[in-house]
Amino acid sequence: MTVLAVIPARGGSKGVPAKNLAPVGGVPLVVRAVRAALAARYVTDVVVSTDDAAIADAARTAGAEVVQRPAAIAGDTATSEAAVLHAMDAYELMRGVAAEVVLLVQATSPFLTSGDLDGVVTAVIEDGADTALTVAPTHGFLWRETGGRETGGRGSGGHASVGANGVGVNHDKANRPRRQDREQEYLETGAAYAMRADGFRAARHRFFGRTALVRTDAARVLEIDDPHDLARARALAPLVEPPTLPARGDIDAVVLDFDGTQTDDKVLIDADGREIVAVHRGDGLGIAALRRSGLKLLTLSTERNPVVAARARKLDIPVLHGIDRKDVALKQWCDEQGIAPERVLYVGNDVNDLPCFDVAGWPVAVANAHGSVRSAARAVTTTAGGEGAIREIAAWLLGPTLRTTEGTTSPYTSTPSLTPTPNI
Repeated sequence: MTVLAVIPARGGSKGVPAKNLAPVGGVPLVVRAVRAALAARYVTDVVVSTDDAAIADAARTAGAEVVQRPAAIAGDTATSEAAVLHAMDAYELMRGVAAEVVLLVQATSPFLTSGDLDGVVTAVIEDGADTALTVAPTHGFLWRETGGRETGGRGSGGHASVGANGVGVNHDKANRPRRQDREQEYLETGAAYAMRADGFRAARHRFFGRTALVRTDAARVLEIDDPHDLARARALAPLVEPPTLPARGDIDAVVLDFDGTQTDDKVLIDADGREIVAVHRGDGLGIAALRRSGLKLLTLSTERNPVVAARARKLDIPVLHGIDRKDVALKQWCDEQGIAPERVLYVGNDVNDLPCFDVAGWPVAVANAHGSVRSAARAVTTTAGGEGAIREIAAWLLGPTLRTTEGTTSPYTSTPSLTPTPNI
């Protein structure tokens, strides 16, 4: 049976610019959706419908087919149904076969899982439903206002309507039953829908015939419509999802920020104005092991001080420093080296690393990184920058047997005018 997953991902979002490329847990939303669909047991084909070249590139790299969405169905008023119907037609032309079941997968639901998708498909192909959607149990009391007019804020960010009357939607406000006495209600998650393809073509909307409700974990229900939703998703990602660490087979290159990543972000200045920083010998051992493993290595920094180049020479790795646009430099370096950005592990600690996080497939934050950097990272070390974080990353990639000798964790100082000690 052909089960086609369609992911609508237009490029013109106004609430969150470039929303479908916004990373959550270090992975762009559209890529997260593609990966969930590809991992689903029943899904045979995955198509991303988009009008945006960058989204199309990200989708193809993640393993999806791409359908160019016409401008007529790519505006603010376009429906998801229109995008799915167009993608179905395009898929049939490409493959010469019609889908029997079609899935609408929303990239703006970051915590969608392959299990959710298998659940809605199972309801259709095994349980006989015509349509199915993911829902979460809710016991909320819903209200609406009748009459009145909107006025300014009340209290801390609140709003009130003058002359309005609050009316219970799913309850009688004069007789509020206990939760255990109420009939269970469900919230539509907006994440995944499955439909019999022929019925969907005939009805031209996602709910027809018998509709099955597929329950999912309420803790994972979040739709990203505005920047606050995106911030919540990034904060929740480490709690909702099990941590995923990269393996050697996942990457081809490791790119390292300098200050706060290879150092503890502190600078000592002597009487002559020279800057001295502390680095970790264990990090040097880890970098040497990464280099021997065949990985491409690079130090990339905005810092202009010669100490950056001095440390890179000590470690025998290339360096680009004094760079204003690190993301541009990273893309150019990847092109020159013939490395796909999605196979780059980039390690950073502060907000000027975030543009590089959007480029690299494996953005990694050190333990003491700025909160926004940890939230945007795909993985976070347990060790602080300058205290062995790079050594820890080397152990992720090369195995836990990569050890430093007890007592070799004292910092090594490097200045532009001092000769480094023999120890790495």
